[in-house]
Amino acid sequence: MRLLVLGGTEFVGRAVVEAALGRGWEVTVFHRGSRRPPPGVRSLLGDRTAPGGLAALADGAGEWDAVLDTWSAAPRAVQETARLLRGRAGRYTYVSSCSVYAWPRPAGYTEEAPLVTGAEAGAAATEYARDKRGGELATVESFGADGALLVRAGLILGPYENIGRLPWWLHRIARGGPVPAPGPHGLPVQFVDARDLAEWTLGAVEQGLSGPYNLVSPPGHATMGELLEACRRSTGSDAELRWTDAEVILAAGIEPWTQLPVWVPAGSELHDGVHGLDVSRAVATGLRCRAVGETVADTWQWLRALDGAAPVREGIGLDPDVEARVLAVPRTAS
Repeated sequence: MRLLVLGGTEFVGRAVVEAALGRGWEVTVFHRGSRRPPPGVRSLLGDRTAPGGLAALADGAGEWDAVLDTWSAAPRAVQETARLLRGRAGRYTYVSSCSVYAWPRPAGYTEEAPLVTGAEAGAAATEYARDKRGGELATVESFGADGALLVRAGLILGPYENIGRLPWWLHRIARGGPVPAPGPHGLPVQFVDARDLAEWTLGAVEQGLSGPYNLVSPPGHATMGELLEACRRSTGSDAELRWTDAEVILAAGIEPWTQLPVWVPAGSELHDGVHGLDVSRAVATGLRCRAVGETVADTWQWLRALDGAAPVREGIGLDPDVEARVLAVPRTAS
């Protein structure tokens, strides 16, 4: 298989490149050149946001069996690239997001759930949900319903993470001492290791799948307690996980999902929306998710091997002063 990855040097794109190389595929990576792609790929340089930035992909650059695109900003970048590659690529896979579903999202929502409105294939950047939906529309516009695979991912974790959710937890727990653990311990969470997303996606390409697929671990795969306990084991930390009621956390003004990454209160619309996906369609077509401990251990190993700090987006993680106030409140969660 000849695969073109748009990006391919970070997180999901890199996981896809490494998985494709592991299958013996011929991989081309189109990227800006700010990071070195994995060895063994053909590298094309360009910037999709700049005038003439797609020149390296123009006629004569090659033909591919499949394209994978992880773009998250202005949908017009997906539209322009898909139009350029139409007729020179067999299939176009767009890594979208469960954010394309309209809010609120009931627990157990499938690919048939209502979608956000106002998205356009040729739009400039607006907001994340509409931009991702616009990217889907742009993909289908050029490759048709049968040639477009839409991967509606939930929370993605694992090595190469460039957001900082799991890295923040690992570094915080590695420091030791008492750590506010947002309860309850058995709170269900759904995430997908980027490497499992990559393997399923490549398998879907081989099967000729098309249309939308929710992609995250099945319900019951992991809990908040299992995730944080795995962080403690992997780091060898003596940290004390102090399980804390959601009411205490929210009363301190802490933002779920960002300031305490991954966590959202049980029974809330937010929990249903980000940890309530039905993924039976993906499971039926080959999705397999590794144990939470493997994802955590491999991410810690990657972090320790970095030459410098892992990227963490602004707003991710808890301020030490706020943490201290939460730790001062008597615990009642389990």
